[in-house]
Amino acid sequence: MLNSENTYEWFIKAFYPKSGLDLNFYKQNQMQRRIQSFMTSHKYQTYPDFIRAINSDPVLYDSFFKHLTINVSQFFRDTTQWNTLRDTVFPKLTQQKTNLKLWSAGCSSGQEPYSLAMTLVEYFPGINFSILASDIDVNVLQQAKDGIYKQNDFTSTPPQIIQKYFTLTDKGYQIKDIIKQKVTFKRQNLLTDRFDTGFDFLACRNVVIYFTEEAKEMLYQKFSRSLNPGGILFTGSTEHLFGMTNLGLKPVSSFFYQRQE
Repeated sequence: MLNSENTYEWFIKAFYPKSGLDLNFYKQNQMQRRIQSFMTSHKYQTYPDFIRAINSDPVLYDSFFKHLTINVSQFFRDTTQWNTLRDTVFPKLTQQKTNLKLWSAGCSSGQEPYSLAMTLVEYFPGINFSILASDIDVNVLQQAKDGIYKQNDFTSTPPQIIQKYFTLTDKGYQIKDIIKQKVTFKRQNLLTDRFDTGFDFLACRNVVIYFTEEAKEMLYQKFSRSLNPGGILFTGSTEHLFGMTNLGLKPVSSFFYQRQE
């Protein structure tokens, strides 16, 4: 007979105080499968046993949190979209102003904000800019701040960009300070924290895949309010804003949306 505590609802409540992650905002079926697969692979059969384990074992907790928040990223992931950004979106933004404020929301280990910085430094040298990069996982943020990456992070990266903006060390590829100094990292829960405003560009890609539809709409409303009029939201390749007519955003290219003036 199942213990009354051994339910997904009980786990959500027990996990929240430690993690700050409210799993009510996530699609239950997909998230429950991810949790169960991790528990099974680590030989835990009940939620209470697993909660006790992650509360007492920081390494296990960190591994589980990373598994749960799906931190997968590469530099210039989805090349076609980055080409559109370089050839169409940034030229329009930089025609209007020479000082840009950007945000990479759900930045994982830093590949996305550093890709933004490299694009602007390489192709728009006259533009001043700053990039905020945020994520809920402190471990991936530390990796991002360290700025050291492996060969498989560069599948979509032009060789000349690697050569120009990274230094090969015995630990991996170290991003150079000319790029690193353009990005500020901070911990942030996108679903519960207040957002800064006045952004000209906001990238949130492959972050909301497991969010409920209600959570997605709430988040995109907050994003829209964070953008300046004319500012651009850049979404992931599986994330369309169909039916969200009250956001004040209009499509300008595939996966790029502009806040209306």
